[in-house]
Amino acid sequence: MSVLEFLFLVLAGFGAGLTGSVAGLASLISYPALLATGVPALTANVTNTVALVLSSVGSVSASRPELRGQRARLVRLGVAAVLGGATGAALLLLTPSDAFEKIVPLLIAAASAAMFVQRPPRDLAAAAAQAEAAGRKHTDPWWLPVITFTIGIYGGYFGAAAGVLMLATYLIATGEGLPRSNALKNVVLGLANLVAAVGYVVLASIAWSAAIPLAVGLFLGGLLGPRVVRRAPQTLLRRVIALAGIGLAVKLGIDAY
Repeated sequence: MSVLEFLFLVLAGFGAGLTGSVAGLASLISYPALLATGVPALTANVTNTVALVLSSVGSVSASRPELRGQRARLVRLGVAAVLGGATGAALLLLTPSDAFEKIVPLLIAAASAAMFVQRPPRDLAAAAAQAEAAGRKHTDPWWLPVITFTIGIYGGYFGAAAGVLMLATYLIATGEGLPRSNALKNVVLGLANLVAAVGYVVLASIAWSAAIPLAVGLFLGGLLGPRVVRRAPQTLLRRVIALAGIGLAVKLGIDAY
């Protein structure tokens, strides 16, 4: 790997880590960055999952104030995420490489399209605040671990926009505001990525020369993300990334089909 490619992956990782912490779309930047350096599709996906662990380390370490008082919730949802991530990793390892290359554009297109129809997280947080102001006691619904498990499968398999799906789910279901829901998402999705990454390190081929610079950038971006989440223009950011994701899906779809 050349010096320019190394620096490119660090910068791409930083952007992906920051975007992942704010909008839950790290893979829409980090995955194509790996492809751009010549890493094959399946190897890029497992390498991306391994590198994303460092993004979670950075974002979680910067989110400790928002995580206070959520220990019991983290345990319940963390177990579901670990099981989901392991299932997603197993599915990926059992999927032929050529089939994976055809699935990826569909996953990216679906995740990007969801950004346009999803209710903005600020609106969801406002609705939760109104419920709290009205004196209605909020408890997590029974189905929340089930949804977390399902999103964990997707996160372990590929993960583009898994953070968006998880963040929206937690805003709706927990009644917490955006900062605490985002911190919860960072931990739970990080666990799903971690268990999938362990499986990939043992059973798959990792492009370590690309994973290391990408992970450095992801850590730095993830560390910064929680500090700006309250100020980021999230609706605009999600729409810009969604357009980029759809463009990427079209390109990869043309290449695959």
